[in-house]
Amino acid sequence: MRLSRGVPLVAAALVAAAVTWPVPAGAAAGAAGHCARQERVRVPGAEFQQSACLPDLTTTGLAGTPYTDTADQAGLTARATRTPSGVPGVQIDGYFPDSSHFNATHGWKHDAQFVIRLPDHWNGGLVVTGAPGTRKQYATDKAISDQVLARGYAYAATDKGNSGADFYRDGTRPGDAIAEWNARTTQLTRAAKRAVAQRYGHAPRRTYMTGISNGGYLTRWQLENHPELYDGGVDWEGALWTADGPNLLTSLPAAVGHILGSADDEDLYAVGFARGSEFLWPYHEKAYWGVTQKIYRAEFDPGYDTGCPGPSAGSTVEEILAPCASDAAYDYASRPASVHRAVERVALTGRIGRPLITLHGDLDALLPKAADSDVYARMIDASGRGGMHRYYTIQGGTHVDGLYDTYPDRLRPILPCYRSAFDALVSWVERGTEPPADRTVGRAAGEDVVNSCDVGGTTAGR
Repeated sequence: MRLSRGVPLVAAALVAAAVTWPVPAGAAAGAAGHCARQERVRVPGAEFQQSACLPDLTTTGLAGTPYTDTADQAGLTARATRTPSGVPGVQIDGYFPDSSHFNATHGWKHDAQFVIRLPDHWNGGLVVTGAPGTRKQYATDKAISDQVLARGYAYAATDKGNSGADFYRDGTRPGDAIAEWNARTTQLTRAAKRAVAQRYGHAPRRTYMTGISNGGYLTRWQLENHPELYDGGVDWEGALWTADGPNLLTSLPAAVGHILGSADDEDLYAVGFARGSEFLWPYHEKAYWGVTQKIYRAEFDPGYDTGCPGPSAGSTVEEILAPCASDAAYDYASRPASVHRAVERVALTGRIGRPLITLHGDLDALLPKAADSDVYARMIDASGRGGMHRYYTIQGGTHVDGLYDTYPDRLRPILPCYRSAFDALVSWVERGTEPPADRTVGRAAGEDVVNSCDVGGTTAGR
C-alpha cells in the first residue's frame, strides 16, 4: 500500500497546499454566510488541496466544470433519472500522499484523490463513499452525491488509491491494491470528519458509509472493521470476497468460458448466474466478464499467467476488454494457498458492527446475487448480526442502471430503491424505526420505476 510512506500525517497536514480555484459565473462569492470558514478548512493528512465556493454542488451545476466528471459516471444511472439541484457550498478537491499515479484527474497524475462537499445548509450528517468498479472520485456524483447534498449532508468520496484497468499494478504483494481501497476509505472518513468540524464548528452527529459495487464492498468492510467511525450503511450490490469462495474468481471463469465457447448456459447457472438474465449476457461478454476476471486474477494470483494481461491490461479498448483464454480454465479452489491468503487479507466476515441495508438486483450479470449478497446475508446471520441487517432483492435490477434504457420492459433501475433504502436507514438509526424484513421489491403496474421505489415504508421520488 502507499499510505503516507515517509510522510507523517501531522506533517502532511501542515504542509498541504491550499489553493482556491476560479469561481464559476453566478457564484455568490463573499456573500454573507455563503462559504463561511472556507479558508479555515484544511483536510488532515492531505498533501494537496484546493477549494472553491460554488453556487451549486450538484451535477446540474457542475457539469462541464472541473468539479465533476460526467464521463466517469456513464452507465450508472438511467437517462431519465431526476436529480436535485441548487445546493450552494464549498467543494474541496485534493489528494493524500501516495506513490502511484493512475488518476490523471485535474492533470495531477496522483492517486488517493478525494472530493469533499460541504453544503451551506448542513443537516449535521456526513456521507462517505468510494468509487465503484475501477472508476474515480466523481463517479457517484449523480447516483449518490446529488441526493444526499440536497438532504443537507456533507459528502466525501475517494478514488480508493488506485483506478483504471491496471490498478492491480499498485503495491508490491498480491492483494495490496485492494487492501489500499479499505485504508483510503478509512483515511478519508477520519479526515472528512475533521474538515466538517472546521467548516461548521462541530463534528458530524451522524456518519453513513455507502457505495455501489466495489463501493458496496467498501461499505461492508468498513462496518465490519471500523464500526466506530459510522452509524450505518447502505450496500448497493457490493462485491463479495471470501478466502475459500465464493468470490469473483469462482464465478467469472465460467463466464469467460462462455465467451470462448468452452462453457454453456448450465455452467453459468451452476456458479450463480440467474435464469432469465441471458438477454444481458452478450453485453457483459463484450464489456465486463473478460477484463474483470483478468485484472482481479492479476491482483491476487499474478503467477497464474504472466503473459496475460502482462505488464498492462492492454493498450486499446479492445485489448483491455478481451478475455484471456487461460482464464476460462482458471480453478480458484486448486490455486496455491498463497492466493487464498492474498484474498483473505481483504475478505469479508459478516461481522458488521452497525446497521446495514443491502440491495441487489435479481438480474445482476456481473455479480450474481446467488454467489454474492445471498451468501453475505447468510454470513451476517451466522455471525449473530442478523438483527442489524436488512436485505432487499430488486426485481428486474441489474448491475448498472444504464442498461434500463436498452431494456425498459425487462429491467428497473436500482437507484430509486437505493434512495428509499437510505431514508429507511436514517429512520432506523435516528428514530429507531426498524425497516421491514428482507423482501423482494417488485414492480407495480404503472409505477415510474426510474424515479420511484418503496423498499418498505419509505418511498423515494417524492
